[in-house]
Amino acid sequence: MPAAPRPLRVLAVANQKGGVGKTTTAINLGTALAAVGEKVLLIDADPQGNASTGLGVPVQARVKTFYDVLMEDTSVVSAAVKTAVPGLDLLPSEADLSGVELELGQKPRRAYRLRDALAPLRGGETYSYMLIDCPPSLNLLTLNAMAAADAVLVPLQCEFFALEGLSQLMRTIELVRGAFNPTLQIQGIVLTMFDRRNSLARQVARDVRENLGDKVYQTMIPRNVRISEAPSFGKPALIYDLKCAGSQAYLNLAREVVGRERAQRAVEA
Repeated sequence: MPAAPRPLRVLAVANQKGGVGKTTTAINLGTALAAVGEKVLLIDADPQGNASTGLGVPVQARVKTFYDVLMEDTSVVSAAVKTAVPGLDLLPSEADLSGVELELGQKPRRAYRLRDALAPLRGGETYSYMLIDCPPSLNLLTLNAMAAADAVLVPLQCEFFALEGLSQLMRTIELVRGAFNPTLQIQGIVLTMFDRRNSLARQVARDVRENLGDKVYQTMIPRNVRISEAPSFGKPALIYDLKCAGSQAYLNLAREVVGRERAQRAVEA
């Protein structure tokens, strides 16, 4: 008998603080997951559209977007576009998303629009992972992402205010779990922009691990100029320079993510 398809796992990549490497993590983790054989959809839920640009999808190629899925009941599959990365598709963003708060307020099930749109894909083989690149704020777009997600993946910059921002995000996740999605989990916290030469970065990393234990991935994403350069070429870092330290870190992170998901499925079974 053929093996049963693995259930789709939806991960919201979220942090209410901007500049923590959230979009970079979504792009490169999605690429790394595709590289290890997963079928991945990256959902660009940020009106800035940085994930779409960073994957080299021009505005003219974004015929259907995340906006159409939320507001016009367009199917996710028909709106998704192929990227240059085999195995990685993109549901692109557009500027119209910036005004979606007011429009969503008039829609039924406004917090569940994305969850309802993903429901037909839950039992199929189209994708094994979806990553949602959330806006750096708690709004209806982020709420839709967390209401639809199985778990939240949190990029956390190794800097002074990291723990304060993380505590705010944890409260948000608890609120979403209580009101909209009782099964929402924290998949893990990934430390980004880590500079081992910086004593403050090392101290923040220690503090985060002491407070959150095994919720923190072993992999840390280093500060790396090749990661910073890649989006300007419309490429993930893994395509721009596979051998750089940042790309190798994202490959290791992908292995950790898959390992945690397998362990979680074993527990649930």
